Amino acid sequence: MHGVRSTADQAVALARELMAFQQRQGRIHDVQDDPRFQHRGVDLLWDLPPEGGDGGGRVLGVEVKGDRNGRRGNYFLELISNLEKDTPGCFLYSTADLVLYAFVREREVHQLPLGPLREWFLPRAKQFPTARTRTRTGASHYTTVGALVPVREVQKAVSGAARWRRSDRGEWGLKSVR
Repeated sequence: MHGVRSTADQAVALARELMAFQQRQGRIHDVQDDPRFQHRGVDLLWDLPPEGGDGGGRVLGVEVKGDRNGRRGNYFLELISNLEKDTPGCFLYSTADLVLYAFVREREVHQLPLGPLREWFLPRAKQFPTARTRTRTGASHYTTVGALVPVREVQKAVSGAARWRRSDRGEWGLKSVR
């Protein structure tokens, strides 16, 4: 579990950096360990200031996904969280507004609006292969199943999707989709 947590921690750290870069006046609340948000598939709350100075701002729910295999060029969209317990994957049940998908080795964070991503993916779900990952937790393990969906396809098709990369100097910049 240590390797998984390490990747998750790195992903959250990258996501927080990007959020702070995008909205310096916004506040980020970590709710990963809050049971009220765990069952909703929300890791962070992003409290954005009001636009134009009138009225209150808005709060976005953010799901953070960490991936060590960015060079493969796919997102792993979690369809079954725990195969042994038959629990649905976060991609299907999350109430988040936004997925920040971090490829930790590449220092990339892909911003994916969850509603439009689901609307695009679900009618095409059978087009994509699935893969399984096993996670050890002490003496036992669990299996997660997800769809392998090409980054390029999602970035071109989903409105509002963006690809950010942090340079060696710590500067964020948009990365074009080829």
